[in-house]
Amino acid sequence: MSLGFTVDALIPAGRGGGVLRMGLTRVAESDWLQPEFDRAAREAVFATHPEAMIVLPGAQGAASEAAQIVGNTDDLAKAAQGCWEDLCVLEAEREEGPYRLTAAALGFPTDWHLHEKMGQPLLAIHAPIHGYAEQLSKGVDHFFATLKPGEIFGRANWFVVANDNWRYMPEDAPETRFAHVTAENAGESLFVRCERQTLRRLPQTQAVLFTIGIAVAPLVRISTANLRRVADAITAISGGEHERRAAPFYADVFDRYTLSRELEEKAA
Repeated sequence: MSLGFTVDALIPAGRGGGVLRMGLTRVAESDWLQPEFDRAAREAVFATHPEAMIVLPGAQGAASEAAQIVGNTDDLAKAAQGCWEDLCVLEAEREEGPYRLTAAALGFPTDWHLHEKMGQPLLAIHAPIHGYAEQLSKGVDHFFATLKPGEIFGRANWFVVANDNWRYMPEDAPETRFAHVTAENAGESLFVRCERQTLRRLPQTQAVLFTIGIAVAPLVRISTANLRRVADAITAISGGEHERRAAPFYADVFDRYTLSRELEEKAA
C-alpha cells in the first residue's frame, strides 16, 4: 500500500480496529516529505509557539543531523519551518535502548504537549494509548533497534475531531466539543484528522527521526468508502481507546451521516 498525503489517501493505511499494529509500509526517498504545503502556516506556528521547539542537553548533534537531512541546515526549527512535517528525534543511550525523545520541533500536535514527552522512553510516550504496552511495545522496540540507515518506513493514524485547526489542542470537555454536531450537519462540522508518520535512521548519530505530517478534511470532502472504513473502525475500537478518542460523543452521528451518504449514492 502506498502512503499518500491526503486524508482520502491516508485513511486506508490507518487503524481498522482490533489489535494494535504498526502498519508500516516502505516509503521512497522521493515520497518522503510533502512537496507542496502552506509555508506561511509553518513559519507562523513556530513564531507564535516557541515552546514547540525543544532540544535536550546532549541532543544537539542528532538534532543538527536531522535538520541537515530535512532542510540542509543545522537548525531543527528552521528545518521544520521549511517542511510540512513536525520533526521528532529519538535516541538510545545504549545499543539495546530504550529510545527516548531528545529533540523535537512540533508545530501541529494532536492533543499532546511536547514538554510532557521530552526525555521519555517510547513506552511512557505512548502510555495514553490503551493496549500499547501489551500489544505493540515489544514490536516497536524491535523495529527501532533494527531499522537500517537508508530505509524509510511510514504509517498513518486518524482521529475524528471537531475543527480543522492545524494545532489540535482542545481544552473543553468532549461532550461540549461535539455538542453541536448532528447527522444533518456532520458533513461540515466533523473532520477526520490524519497523521502521516515516517521513521528513518540517521546514519551518523544513529538516532531515529520520526516525522508527522497533518492532513485534515471535513466529512463532506471524504469518499463514502473511507467514511465507512472509519465508521466501522470506530465501532471496532475497544473500550479504553474508544473513550480516549472521545468516540461516544460522535460515533452514532458519524455512522448515521455515513449511512445517509451510502443511501444517496445507491439511489443515484
